[in-house]
Amino acid sequence: MTTARFQLKPMEHLGAPETKQSFNRSLFSEVAPKYDFITKALSFGRDAAWKRRLLARLPEKAEAVCLDLACGTGDITRMLSERYPEGRITGLDLTPAMLELARKQTANPKINYVEGSMDALPFEADSIDLVTGGYALRNAPDLGRAIDEIARVLRPGGTAAFLDFSKPGNRAGQQLSHFALKLWGGLWGLVLHGNPDVYGYIADSLKLYPDRAGLRDCFRERGFNLRASTRFFGGLLEIVHFEKSGAGADAP
Repeated sequence: MTTARFQLKPMEHLGAPETKQSFNRSLFSEVAPKYDFITKALSFGRDAAWKRRLLARLPEKAEAVCLDLACGTGDITRMLSERYPEGRITGLDLTPAMLELARKQTANPKINYVEGSMDALPFEADSIDLVTGGYALRNAPDLGRAIDEIARVLRPGGTAAFLDFSKPGNRAGQQLSHFALKLWGGLWGLVLHGNPDVYGYIADSLKLYPDRAGLRDCFRERGFNLRASTRFFGGLLEIVHFEKSGAGADAP
């Protein structure tokens, strides 16, 4: 067991964009060395399979320009480079420690990693074909602003696809999800960091996240259409694929 450097209490910091961003940078700096292991442990070994499902439904496009948000150690970013060998792939993350690990694990010189926030993407408007994210949107400092930025950089007809924890619409389901995530995440936080809040924060972040219908509304209001969704673990997690309206897309 290691001594945790991470001392922030999630619910004290997740309510405002500025404090949430600072919290996330501290949190993911702490978990970076163990991130690849913990994604497997928390998902009972299913994380990689879910991410393959995420990519399997992406459209065929020979030279796709792809942006992977909150890329972490770069697993989805590297999978995108395999799916689109002629494409241009960028992984973006807030945390330098994560990006350092991503670069060490990446042999493909065509992959570019950039430090930045989902709230202020360093890309031109209508310049990206595909945006992906694994456990990304829930960690955006300001979700509405992040979706605005995704809409801005995506070309008309572009795809935004995400894997994340999913919040049910009914109160009983929300309470059950919170209990399960708090217990399971807290256990691993104690084992790996000596602090249950390190992964128990997942449950707390979901408290402030829209439910499934609310998330769809957030995208629809910004000109996106839901094209596909797949749930896992009784709806505890979900993959969603959205398409930006415009050329080659239906109007909302």
